[in-house]
Order: sequence, then structure tokens, then C-alpha cells
Amino acid sequence: MSLLHQEAPDAVDDAAKGESLTKGTSHILVASVIATVLVTIAIAIYVISGEKPPAATGEILDVWAHPMHSVTPAFDASGASVSQETFDQVLVFTRVRIHNQSKQAIVLHQILTNITHPDKVIDSSFATTASQYDRIFQAYPDLAPYHTAPLQTDELTINPDQTVEGTFVSSFKMTKDVWDGRQALDYTIGFRYLPALKLTPKMSAVDR
Repeated sequence: MSLLHQEAPDAVDDAAKGESLTKGTSHILVASVIATVLVTIAIAIYVISGEKPPAATGEILDVWAHPMHSVTPAFDASGASVSQETFDQVLVFTRVRIHNQSKQAIVLHQILTNITHPDKVIDSSFATTASQYDRIFQAYPDLAPYHTAPLQTDELTINPDQTVEGTFVSSFKMTKDVWDGRQALDYTIGFRYLPALKLTPKMSAVDR
């Protein structure tokens, strides 16, 4: 057979056809994967660029606690002997600053103080209102030197670009040892019709 002789297209065996088909399929598959990745990246960029910053920012300025251990009297008003009861409580005082960085007024709905214990159990307590805060200092006059301006934590309207600052108290029924053994302390700042703002203090709480 002459070296210049070529077989007719119909004479190409099936193996060669299969090899050619496989190569073509792999190229299509690679192109599809690349196209999918590019579309995914484009969607991610669109979503990220379209996200709005949070309506509010905040900062914990100070945290201190007042552990209390109380024992009821052993006698009642008539002088009769009665069994004594103990009561343990920790008052957590927190000074916070909240800034409305949105273009609309926002409403502060509530604040939760959260204590995480070593076993991952979380205790939460609502913050006092401004009037409740002042009554605490009336009930415990020894705390008077630490009195600062309270924060209105119930339905407080914060206007655009306005910053509010103040102190609130949360009460926990626990011993000082349990308080000292906590794993974490953080705050959930709740707003009307907006996502909550999570704040974690950068400083350690002190006892007073």
C-alpha cells in the first residue's frame, strides 16, 4: 500500500471514534464547571455588595458586679424562733454606648445580659428600666458612689446619627462562686423590627 494512501472516513475504526468523542465530552464538562464557578462568584459578589451595614453599633464601656449573700433573721416580729433562709444574688451593672448609623429612627426594645457557664448552659436576665435602676440605689445606699446616668432600655427611640449612653442592671440568682466561674459574658441588644446587636465586653468585670 502506498504511504500516500489514506483510508476513507468510513474506514476509521470505532475505537478512534470513541476516543474523539471522549475528548470532546471532557472539554464540554470542563467548560461547564468553569462557567458554574464564575456564575457562583458573580452571585456572591452581588449579594455581598448589596448587603447593608447594621442599623446600630455599640460598645460596652464598663462592667461591674455586686454579689450579695443574705440570711433571714432567726426570729420573727413577735420574737418567736423561725428557720433561717439564705438568698444569693449577683447584680451586674453595665454601661453601654449605642449609635444609630442608619438613615431611619430605630427603637431600642430590650437588652439581655447573658452568662455562659462551663457546661455551656446560658443564664439570661433582662436589663432594668431607668426607674428600676434608680430604685436599686435607694434599696442599697452603699452603692451610691457608683451611681451613673441610667439608660432607658424600654422602647427608646434613637434618631439617625444619634448616640445614647447609660447604665443598666441585670439580676442573677446565683452565688458569687458561680458568677466567678462563668465562661463568658455578653449582651443581646434588641431593636423593633431589626436584627439584634450582640456585644461582648473587652474588659473584665470587677466586683464592688
